[in-house]
Amino acid sequence: MKINARLKKIGDLVEANSFCLDVGCDHALLDIYLIHKNKNIKAVASDIKEGPLEQAKKNIKRERLENRIETRLGPGLSTYTSEINTIIISGMGGRNIIGICKNDLKVLKKVSTIIISPNNYQEDVKRYLCKNGFYIENEEFVKDKNFIYQIIIFKRGKQAYSKKEYFFGPVFLVKKGPLFREYYERELKMRELLETMLPNSYRLKKYILKREIKMIKNEIED
Repeated sequence: MKINARLKKIGDLVEANSFCLDVGCDHALLDIYLIHKNKNIKAVASDIKEGPLEQAKKNIKRERLENRIETRLGPGLSTYTSEINTIIISGMGGRNIIGICKNDLKVLKKVSTIIISPNNYQEDVKRYLCKNGFYIENEEFVKDKNFIYQIIIFKRGKQAYSKKEYFFGPVFLVKKGPLFREYYERELKMRELLETMLPNSYRLKKYILKREIKMIKNEIED
């Protein structure tokens, strides 16, 4: 079964022996990939919409994985049960992800690993999860067609981060690499364009943009 580069990368980062809750599973392609990749992994494919979940069930049945992947209908983390130790949320806006976590904050206290791939507001997600008992263990970029996505792995524990580390990602700052440069070159262009378009009355926003532009230039021009 064909799987895109983003989901494949997420699947490759899941640890052996994990019991995963895939929130917003869509057609369960990630879950199917996980099970084929590692026989010791179990998964719950969860979605708020009946349509995608029905398609997920068909895909799971086609792959003869009904005894390895369970499907559950429900919003966010409401489908969590105690055997699950890893939560995966991918392909949503960062603030939507934060909202999902806020609605079931007690669930976060029961899992050891959270794997997130937000479409935006990555810094906000990092700050929220680190504030609620997690630290950033790993970060990866993946290019899927013409888009570059961040994948962030959180583990239970505490660690302090600077503004710069939250902005770029503490692991990304160490790794860097071609995708880091490409990603932040795009971010730089967007911020420079936005700064020129904003009226002078938006003083705080322009100040923040200038500060971020300077930080990005310092990192990609090294």
